[in-house]
Amino acid sequence: MTKISPVQALYDLCKKTFTTPTLSPSAQPIQKLCFLLNTIGPADVGLKANNLDDDRGHGFFGFNQFNRMARWAQPITYLDIHDSARVLRQMCMFCLPTSSVIPLHDHPGMTVLSKILYGSMHVKGYDWVEPACIKKTSGSQGARNNVSCAVLDILAPPYLDAAGRKCTYYHDYPYSSFWEKESENYNVKEEEYVWLKEIDTPEGLYMRPGKYIGPALQV
Repeated sequence: MTKISPVQALYDLCKKTFTTPTLSPSAQPIQKLCFLLNTIGPADVGLKANNLDDDRGHGFFGFNQFNRMARWAQPITYLDIHDSARVLRQMCMFCLPTSSVIPLHDHPGMTVLSKILYGSMHVKGYDWVEPACIKKTSGSQGARNNVSCAVLDILAPPYLDAAGRKCTYYHDYPYSSFWEKESENYNVKEEEYVWLKEIDTPEGLYMRPGKYIGPALQV
């Protein structure tokens, strides 16, 4: 019997776990998926040792003489491993150069699992207060890294504007910056809360597509 690749095993379990875009799995299958996700390393998705050097802002796959960019542009490279017609599930990677930032954004009605393949990053996340002051999505998070890194993501279901799963970006403000009478009802420490303002896609966010060169998936 032919041994399947780790990324194929991960895809197969994703397919078994996420069967409908409207129903979130229970904790047990998610825990099983997280355990398998944590076993995935850079080589399992086609990232080789000589690719892991930081290029200080030119993105994981560098650049060529016909597509030169300023060293401070710091493009983030996005790679699709599998996209199930943007209906059920998506597996993808983000390769971030040194000091790049993914702005605060939400994942409306989505389950998102992430694994850092190499490097490290600082992730900042928020949950909406209860009772909600505004319509809830699924919280917001952003990431900043001081060294180059790569992240493997599973999104189920993926972003899809037509289905109401649009990626919205936010800017966070200290809780003390604004005040409303309703806020007295929460009776919490100010440092535990922030205000989020919806913003347009940040001008400084630059992502470019890359080509996945890891093991092919049998879907």
